[in-house]
Amino acid sequence: MHDRNHLANVGMTHEVNVITNGLLDIPMLQMLAEDGTPHKEATLPELDEKTAKDILHAMQYVRVLDERMIGAQRQGRISFYLACTGEEAATTASAAALKPQDMIMSQYREQGALAYRGYTTEQFMNQMFSNEKDPNKGRQMPIHYGDKALNFMTISSPLGTQIPQASGYAYGQKMEGTDAVTICYFGEGAASEGDFHAGLNMAAVLNCPVIFFCRNNGYAISTPASEQFAGDGIASRGIGYGVKTIRVDGNDVMAVYAATQTAREIAVKEQCPVLIEAMTYRLAAHSTSDDPTGYRSREEEEKWRAKDPIARMKAWMTAQGWFDEEANAKVVEKMREDVLNELKRVEKVDVPVIDEIIEDVYDTPPWHLKAQLKELKEHISKYPEHYPKTSGRLNRG
Repeated sequence: MHDRNHLANVGMTHEVNVITNGLLDIPMLQMLAEDGTPHKEATLPELDEKTAKDILHAMQYVRVLDERMIGAQRQGRISFYLACTGEEAATTASAAALKPQDMIMSQYREQGALAYRGYTTEQFMNQMFSNEKDPNKGRQMPIHYGDKALNFMTISSPLGTQIPQASGYAYGQKMEGTDAVTICYFGEGAASEGDFHAGLNMAAVLNCPVIFFCRNNGYAISTPASEQFAGDGIASRGIGYGVKTIRVDGNDVMAVYAATQTAREIAVKEQCPVLIEAMTYRLAAHSTSDDPTGYRSREEEEKWRAKDPIARMKAWMTAQGWFDEEANAKVVEKMREDVLNELKRVEKVDVPVIDEIIEDVYDTPPWHLKAQLKELKEHISKYPEHYPKTSGRLNRG
């Protein structure tokens, strides 16, 4: 019978023994050097040509999407955007190592995971423009995607909310006995939220098949990691909670793919959580509301541009005979054209009928919400110049 006494396996000492952070010394898994050549000691995961090309395609697509949508925000066409430039390998290669039935719970910088699963340009645009085809009915900020068919949980604005939710969802998967896990993405800044600690502890105690995937990109908006915590990153916290932990080079597609593949295998077979800390860098601003020149140097950014995950993947694929620069340039240019054309088309789609704003919470909207809706319509009618897209949409039909 299992001994539930928490002191049963504790070693003894008879002298004051101060434990230091340095005793952990958690290594970082890296398989490809910055120039794309494999390390001699590395055992690369089995990655077929199609999967490699699909990963690269999704990585390049989201970089193009980032460029176009940052431009659209600057032009006032959308209100807000968050780019994942520089972190494409972490979000895309990890998703590629999962199964379609696995649930993805995202923070807000995981366009790569969603694009890899097949989310279309039209779907991205409908959400960002909050139009009548947006499944969120225009109630979310841009970049708050979600898709039930792709097992991608809708994003929430508050940091960390998805972490305990992922533990709970994974517990449900365990109870159902399905061959599925939940992966939960978050940044190292979100790991300072209370939800992180509650979520990890819950998963560890209840043995939930969840992969906690931390994108440690060095900054929580303008706060560098050195001012966020004194410990050895986020990986050491996983160990502290009794969670199996992997630290990986987040700009190395092969390493991220192998780490996530291993984490999923452990989570399914052993029915337990795994934490992955991907060491990467946010090359773009935190969001379109941020100016990174105020808190980091150009020299620092250029240092990390040399570690570009897309360039590294291209170099490795070239060595395999799977990549042609001339053909790829045409593919990327076609992406730019398609994204721009879809942007121009979708921004003309009307907004949702305003009556829908009080639906989907109660079976029948209560009187006070109906009264507020009436006041809102009167306000918009009085100041129509501030609400040009609502013309003809104040009522159903």
